[in-house]
Amino acid sequence: MDAIELKYGRQKLSCSLAGARKIGPKALPEVENADVLIRRSLSAPIASPPLSELIQRGETVAIVTSDITRYSASEVYLPILIEELNRIGVADRDIEIIIALGIHRKQTEAEHRKILGPLYGRIAVYDHECDDPEQLVFLGTTASGIPVEVCRRVVEADRVIVTGTIGFHYFAGFGGGRKGLVPGVAGRETCMASHFAVFNPPEVGGKHPSAVTGVLDGNPVHQNLLQAARLVKPDFLLNTVLSPHKTVLGVFSGDLEQAHLAGCDMVRDLFEVELQRAADLAVISCGGDPKDMNFIQAQKALDYGCRAVKEGGIIILLAECRDGFGHPTFFDWFRYQDLNQFEQALRADYQINGQTAHAVLSKARRFRILLMSKFSREETETMGMEKAENLTSALDSVLPQLDAGAEIVVIPDGGMVLPVLEADRR
Repeated sequence: MDAIELKYGRQKLSCSLAGARKIGPKALPEVENADVLIRRSLSAPIASPPLSELIQRGETVAIVTSDITRYSASEVYLPILIEELNRIGVADRDIEIIIALGIHRKQTEAEHRKILGPLYGRIAVYDHECDDPEQLVFLGTTASGIPVEVCRRVVEADRVIVTGTIGFHYFAGFGGGRKGLVPGVAGRETCMASHFAVFNPPEVGGKHPSAVTGVLDGNPVHQNLLQAARLVKPDFLLNTVLSPHKTVLGVFSGDLEQAHLAGCDMVRDLFEVELQRAADLAVISCGGDPKDMNFIQAQKALDYGCRAVKEGGIIILLAECRDGFGHPTFFDWFRYQDLNQFEQALRADYQINGQTAHAVLSKARRFRILLMSKFSREETETMGMEKAENLTSALDSVLPQLDAGAEIVVIPDGGMVLPVLEADRR
């Protein structure tokens, strides 16, 4: 096969494997001008009046947008949103941009500049703080018993616009939509309670079968997030769908749920790829920075890509993780090496990062995973994986173990593409 470009952080590597199959998105639509797509969507929102009929002159507006780990083309759509709000009669001083950190770290000044683009220094920007009770407002409890606390700046604004991008999510089904609010600008307790539904009841044990990538129907995590987000009563949604090259393919604006569902349909149509046969070996790149900025982000490519691999097969994962694990407590959870004990610990004291660590270790028990990253050998092995110094050495160590005619796949954009085995559809 011809050499395939694989991104590793901000570098580009090359992979050439005889007989390997490249797994990528379906034929992508012709890229239109992003400004045109955004303005067209704003002029004809889904299941919602346009902003000009929702927002009055002089009202205050909170715009929620993603942090640096989830590129959404915010530097493109935020200026157009502000232009529209100005046209309606909302002054710059009455607009705030809230970075939906969830439980992530605060952003640097350089990251704020990147997220806001030309708006930096013109429009006020604030990082959400999930652990500061003074910055949170209790909105009530959902039907499923989740206490909902949300960023005060969002709650106290006259109008709320939620923005972000839509892609697959490894247990909420899809990102975007309601996730901009919960966990995006929710208190820590709300974040944890809404995500705990990833587990079955104690008497059943294990993970809920519908709390998986690409599934919304019957997904208890999605249902929790949507119920909680609705208590915020957002006025408008704007979500993008991006190509692997970060160009805007689609823009979906309007109602929180209906516009999001339309965007999810586009993601599924473009990035869900059917396979007839499970692979013996998969070489997976997350797609480079920021998708492999830290391991909490990078493991999503592992979650998606492992679906292309037979049980006991081999995975080589390229994930630089220049920002480390992604949260100070994530690696600590690997003190549990027995998966049953790990699950019991999570049920006793649920943490989102712990649940992610549990998912990683579960895959490390099912597959042989070689991880090329900035982590030490000891850190890598504690997570159940093998340290790969580089792609060449990783391939040299596994290729001789494969039988003649082994199925090999290469996934350059593992953080976006969802392989689905034909047998799993039946």
